[in-house]
Amino acid sequence: MAEAKSGDTVSIHYTGRLEDGTVFDTSENRDPLEFTLGEGNVIPGFENAVQGMEEGESKTAKIPSDDAYGQRRDDLVLSVSKEQLPSDLDPEVGQRLQMQAGDGQTFQVVISEVEEASVEVDANHPLAGEDLTFDIELVEIR
Repeated sequence: MAEAKSGDTVSIHYTGRLEDGTVFDTSENRDPLEFTLGEGNVIPGFENAVQGMEEGESKTAKIPSDDAYGQRRDDLVLSVSKEQLPSDLDPEVGQRLQMQAGDGQTFQVVISEVEEASVEVDANHPLAGEDLTFDIELVEIR
């Protein structure tokens, strides 16, 4: 039977868990996730886990944070003056915002602290610094 290799488009079902067992994402009750190996559309550790699997095969893969969303970076936590926020925004901790970098690129941040004149925003991926475990079932190779 053929093994999944770079350039193959694969369909997989998966459940992702944190170290404490909390499920953070799953394809259960949805269509399988489809992506092409080698294109970098999924985290490196996930792609590496799927490489070499055969159709119908299931496995559990433990992915360290460095092969997932990386380590948390303090330089991605920024203080922003409330004057720079839209005037109709009532900032709250946990609120997601989209910001624009000097080069025009947009990125997602989460408000992590609200003070009188400023807010602290965190541009780290929510799963940064987390080791992840995935249950993976390879449904199809094309």
